[in-house]
Amino acid sequence: MFGTVVVGVGIAGLARIRDLMNPMPSSPSEHLKLFGFVSRRSFGNINEAKQISLEDALRSKEIQAAFISTENRSHEETIRMFLEAGKHVLVEYPMALSAKAAHELWEMAEKKDKVLHVEHIELLTEEYKQLKKEVAGKDLVKGTLHFTGHVLDENKTGFPAFSGIARLTWLVDLFGDLTVTSASREKQKDKNYSRMTVHFQTANK
Repeated sequence: MFGTVVVGVGIAGLARIRDLMNPMPSSPSEHLKLFGFVSRRSFGNINEAKQISLEDALRSKEIQAAFISTENRSHEETIRMFLEAGKHVLVEYPMALSAKAAHELWEMAEKKDKVLHVEHIELLTEEYKQLKKEVAGKDLVKGTLHFTGHVLDENKTGFPAFSGIARLTWLVDLFGDLTVTSASREKQKDKNYSRMTVHFQTANK
């Protein structure tokens, strides 16, 4: 069995705990043993998983891998700590708030001979796979991707482009490298409203 810990108990973290506690039969998850979860908030137990301190998770010889499901801004620091402690790391997308930091982390994982895996779960959904089939072999002339969500705390999630970067990755995966040609942002604090509009161009313009 491969010992694991979940760091962060938001929506993604709770889903990780649930799936690790009840793995699908004959799936790789059956070989993973959840030793606990780490959170800044005090919970005690969640679904029979016990809360442990970050220090205990880093020190434990029984824990070989960490699943990081915290807010975007803390990903980089948490990854560094677990790699330094000699653990493999799986982190929710995005891995860091800059490409430079991401490359440094991958180099660090390579030197430590550890796996650092970034998981963008949306790219594995049936809906997305169907979308990819539909655009295969077609030339993009013009298109719009519009999505909404609640206003996020920028101190935790980073600049608004990071709140939507998972969706932007759809476009790169579907149509190749993109260049930003313009971007604007509108804010209405009294209405708790924020909108970012970005125009991209594909490699063949």
